[in-house]
Formats: sequence, C-alpha cells, structure tokens
Amino acid sequence: MLTSAHFSANIESMRYTARLQEKQVCRALARGKSVLLLGPRQTGKTTMLDRIKRDLYLSLVRPDIRQRYERDPGLLTGEVEALKGKGRSRPVVFIDEVQKAPKLLDVIQDLVDRGKASFLLTGSSARKLKRGAATNLLPGRIVSLRLDPFVLAEVEAESLESRLLYGALPGILACANAADRETDLASYVTTYLEEEVRAEAIVRNLGAFARFLELAAAESGQIVNAQKLSQEIGVAHTTVAGYYGILEDCLVAERIDPLTKSNTRKKLTRSPKYLFFDLGVRRLAAREGVRPTREAWGLWLEQFVGLELLRCIRVQQRRAQLHFWRDPDGPEVDWVLEEEGRYLPVEVKWTDAPSASDCRHLETFLREYPQAVKGFVVCRCPRKMRLTDNVTAIPWQEVDQLVMGSK
Repeated sequence: MLTSAHFSANIESMRYTARLQEKQVCRALARGKSVLLLGPRQTGKTTMLDRIKRDLYLSLVRPDIRQRYERDPGLLTGEVEALKGKGRSRPVVFIDEVQKAPKLLDVIQDLVDRGKASFLLTGSSARKLKRGAATNLLPGRIVSLRLDPFVLAEVEAESLESRLLYGALPGILACANAADRETDLASYVTTYLEEEVRAEAIVRNLGAFARFLELAAAESGQIVNAQKLSQEIGVAHTTVAGYYGILEDCLVAERIDPLTKSNTRKKLTRSPKYLFFDLGVRRLAAREGVRPTREAWGLWLEQFVGLELLRCIRVQQRRAQLHFWRDPDGPEVDWVLEEEGRYLPVEVKWTDAPSASDCRHLETFLREYPQAVKGFVVCRCPRKMRLTDNVTAIPWQEVDQLVMGSK
C-alpha cells in the first residue's frame, strides 16, 4: 500500500519546482497575516511551506501530536507565547493538516487576534473546518489559498496524452516509469479516496459510497443526473447530492454551475457538472485503462482545459467564475469564463486542424450575449489560428493565456 512517505520520497527525488502560490504566502506573512493553504492530499502543500522559515512546526498527521492537542488545545497558547520570532516582529507557526484537530482553531483565532504569532495552516479537507464557531477564524484574519496539482505554467507536460492519462500530482510526475505511475495512482485512489474520504463522510453504506465514487469519476465533466445515479447505486437522489457535497468538502471534486441567463432561450440546462481534481486520479477511480477511444480523449481534454482555467483563476486571484452553457435542444459551449459582467466562451476540440465548423456554437453564443466579443477553440493545433472574425483557435499549451488575457 502506498504511504505518505512513499510519495514524499518521490517528490524529494525530483528537483523542487517553485509553486506559483509561494509569493502569495510570503506576501501575506509580510503583511502580518496568517495563511490557510487548502488542497487535496499530495499536491505539495507541506513541501512548499517547508521552504519558509518558521519557529514551530506541528504535524497533526502524527497521532501522538494530534492526541496531545485534542486532550488540551490550550497547550498551544503557552507554547506560542514562549516563542520569539527570529528576526521577525512575530513568530511563525506551521501546523500541518489542521482539520484533524479543529478545536485548535479557537486557540489559533485568539493568538492571531492578540498578535502573538502568524500561522501557516494546511488542510486537505474543508469539511471539519466548516463546523462550529471555529470558522470565525477565517474572515479577515487568514488569507485562504488553494494548492492544486501542477499547472502548465509550473511544469510543462511531457505530452498531452501523458498529462491526460496520469494527471499532475507531484509524486506521480516524479515517476519516470509509466507502470510505476499507474501503480501509485491506484494506491492513491485506494488509500486516500476510498479510505480517507469515506472516513470523512461517516457514511453508513460504504458499498454504496464506493460505487458512487466510481460512477462520479466516470461522469466527471458531464452534467449530473442525480436520478440516474441514485437508481444505479440504490440510494435516494438526495443521498447522491450529499455524496457530491462530501467530494467537494474533501477537495476531490469541484462543482461547475451552468450559465442560465438568457433573453431568448428558456430551456438552458440548470444541473451542474463536477470535475475531479486530477485526471490521473479520476481515471483510476473510474477504473479506466490507458487506451482510451478518440471520444474519451476529447472528453479528457475538455476536463483538462476546465481544470487549468479554474487553477489559473485561483493562482491569479481573479474574481472570475467558470461556467458552461447548454441548451438541450440546440447549441452548447464547453466553458464560459465570467468576470465583471463579461463572458469569454471556450470550446475544446480533439483536432489539430480546426475549421470554421468548430465555431458554430461559439458564434451562436456571441450573437446571443453582447457581453462576449470573442471566443476561442482550444485544440491540438501547433499555433494560433484565426477561424472567424470573432473566434481564434489556440494550442492547448496556451490555455492559461485565456485567463491572463481576459482582463
């Protein structure tokens, strides 16, 4: 079975790659703020924050340390008040996996309010952090950031097919051998998703949740049909909705809501989509192999583009949202970036020779929404191509430019 140590060894074996969030963390500390860094397991949160000087480090992954503070959270107050910042106005305290001892958040809130320390907190689940008065810690006191698997701006893909098959977790990319990547991804799914997510869920029917996990992975990027899933799994559709909420809280899946504003169309889809946080993890959770059909490649590329857009929005701290647009009786657009009342529609095509026929839904969208003045087709073309007066095709490697250039 794969362990955290195994992943850490993989990560250490590769040269450290600077993460785009590092500057944001350092800027927050320089302003006297604390930081809550959330992200799925093994995305490199601890590795990144280990590079920042601190005066106290506590890993709540260790049972002995966690149990000590669970018995008496107030111990942290005395320990922090005894610290003296080395060359800083206040000491820096790094607490790893803080959600494992949520009662500590009350103590941390008090220490932050009294200016006794700046905190670096990591968490791989927001579920326990949402419970109780401890959530009062977050607004105004702590800068909340998210660390995902690598984006293209951090680590270029060996090939598009490799990124779609194996995802972008640091420990997986550290494996040079494809068979080792497959083994480690399977272990990740078993160890972290099936065991830890189920433990977080506190679900009674573990078999139903395991089946849901497989189906949700297979349906990633597709419009959710809760009724259909409930019939296949044998649980109420409200239970399915609750299961998706668990995946969101555990940072395994992200909800994408459709764009439903329209002056001309009355049947726009209102059900959401969910994207698994990593394509390699998604594929193994769905029990899919390494020889996909052309249709599957296209669906995976669509999800890849959606994930990259989400991550670019977060890294750049943009006030933007990602949607999709679909009329069941007509056109659909894979992704729509919404920011400050403007729309940027994006279609994804598994082709290296896009044509004007790939733009018809984008052109429809542009005609119906004056808030959108241009659209893009993301595909496998080697360089940018003008397809129509308002639509340009771009290589998949340049997808981040859609967020950077949408200001």
